[in-house]
Amino acid sequence: MLPVPGIAEIVLHKAVPASGLGRLAAADGDFGSPYWAYYWLGGLALARFVLDRPEVVAGRRVLDLGCGSGLVAIAAAKAGADRVLAVDVDPYALAAVALNAAANGVVVEAVHADLTDGPVPETDLILAGDLFYDPEPAARVEPFLARCRAAGVAVLVGDPRRAPLPLDRLRALAEYRFAETDSGVMRVTEVFGFD
Repeated sequence: MLPVPGIAEIVLHKAVPASGLGRLAAADGDFGSPYWAYYWLGGLALARFVLDRPEVVAGRRVLDLGCGSGLVAIAAAKAGADRVLAVDVDPYALAAVALNAAANGVVVEAVHADLTDGPVPETDLILAGDLFYDPEPAARVEPFLARCRAAGVAVLVGDPRRAPLPLDRLRALAEYRFAETDSGVMRVTEVFGFD
């Protein structure tokens, strides 16, 4: 386990040579890319945001959409959310969420699902970090978040202003600087309210 850069309150199991991810990938042809095993900038910003502003999540039902390793869900639980649901399409990500939540002493319910085509979930707040990294998922996520907003669900998005980000629907709430996992280059990333 390693402390999260810029978020000392949280530790995560991450991809390192001794983690066994290479053995897991070799044993499972469906393993895919372990995107959840790295720090993503939007998730770092969302986690820092909710830890610095616990009133945003305190006492609320929170959904971490595309939860990856569970960083944002764990931050919401630590900040006092009433219930935290972490959802991802990768079953291995959910295993990481369970390990990471236990390591941080919080309760997070992890669910394997793609919610983007379904009904608006019963939640008060959706936290969406790094879901606009590519046009294909962005095309599914944006209409889903719009349906949720229309139904009265609050939505926060964390992203370093990638190209598919629907800036016309967003208002900037906070700005952070974090190092990218691969390059170590410091990049500005933001938390936005989705309108």
